Amino acid sequence: MKVTPLALPEVLLAEPKVFGDDRGFFFESFNRATFKAATGLDLDFVQDNHSKSARGVLRGLHYQLPPKAQGKLVRVLLGEIFDVAVDVRKGSKTFGKWVSATLSAENKQQLWVPAGFAHGFLTVSETAEVFYKTTDVYAPEHERCIAWDDPALAITWPLQGKPTLSPKDMQGSTLGDAETFA
Repeated sequence: MKVTPLALPEVLLAEPKVFGDDRGFFFESFNRATFKAATGLDLDFVQDNHSKSARGVLRGLHYQLPPKAQGKLVRVLLGEIFDVAVDVRKGSKTFGKWVSATLSAENKQQLWVPAGFAHGFLTVSETAEVFYKTTDVYAPEHERCIAWDDPALAITWPLQGKPTLSPKDMQGSTLGDAETFA
């Protein structure tokens, strides 16, 4: 597994070793010992999530506050997404900064989004199926949402028109008004 820290070094891009031939391919999408050796992180994933979205659907920017903060290991099973992580740790020197990666079924890359970062993605293919492992269970009372279009963040989403949002995501707050990590 090749692991590359992004501009926010806690956010990691993981690329598995893929074994392919004329029959298809095989790869380990997650191996705890391999991930720990490559990242130094010994994670205990407790929940797997799987979503399907049409082109133009934007999900996020979501995060959970302590004591139910979640780290997420995100990958795409079908299609392609523009994936974003935003630092929401108030004491961090990179607070309010964001990084992105294009994840696809074709490139098989995964994004590690640690606790303390908001996460969101835009579906850029006809459809996309996204699978992610989390380090804590979904806890709606601890979930928060930052507006995808917050001018303070200035995320350059590769949009073609207006995105399709859930009612919850339409109500996202600005980073300045959001309850964030201390």
